[in-house]
Amino acid sequence: MNQGTLFIITAPSGAGKTTLVKEVLQRTPELSVSVSYTTRPIRPSEVNGQNYHFIDENKFLNMLSNNDFLEIAEVYGHKYGTSKSYVNTEFEKGNDVILEIDWQGAEQVKSLFKKACSIFVLPPSLKELTDRLYKRQQDDSVTIEVRMAQAKEVISHYTDANYVVVNDIFDETVEDIVAIIRSRKLQVQTQKLNLANLMADLTKEEQLT
Repeated sequence: MNQGTLFIITAPSGAGKTTLVKEVLQRTPELSVSVSYTTRPIRPSEVNGQNYHFIDENKFLNMLSNNDFLEIAEVYGHKYGTSKSYVNTEFEKGNDVILEIDWQGAEQVKSLFKKACSIFVLPPSLKELTDRLYKRQQDDSVTIEVRMAQAKEVISHYTDANYVVVNDIFDETVEDIVAIIRSRKLQVQTQKLNLANLMADLTKEEQLT
């Protein structure tokens, strides 16, 4: 069975990581996204269980006490967590998993999964980031101001990632992320497991008769 690889997408709010991941999933077989749990209110355009699992504070704390989360983070006053059981189940199937998480969560995951591949998505400019937040019409002006005030702090953590892409031209950014995923899967350490049977066949000594 192939070895599942864990990919992490991190970005400041409004940089477009959710839209990017949705398109990457369409182009990449055997890649699934882990839907995070959150205590923040659901937005009008969102679907529970698709964008996030929306739960209340008590439910989140119960899951936390039961060690149900691979990582947790608090962003803009709301809690987020990644399901440990979902990731493990996908790995058992040999599938790759992609996480859309904050830089805090990315650090936690990489401390547990040393071979995880992290990708940081940058906006082309702070002005463009502000414009995108307003255009998506999901937050009021006060919330957007808070997000922009924290954006520079979030962006400063881009050096912690393995790869960095700039989401300027959407299709090109998607192609960059797909290329990263494909190249990561072709690394020798991964292929040693994925191609174990082939390599055994190619290197076996033939019996002379």
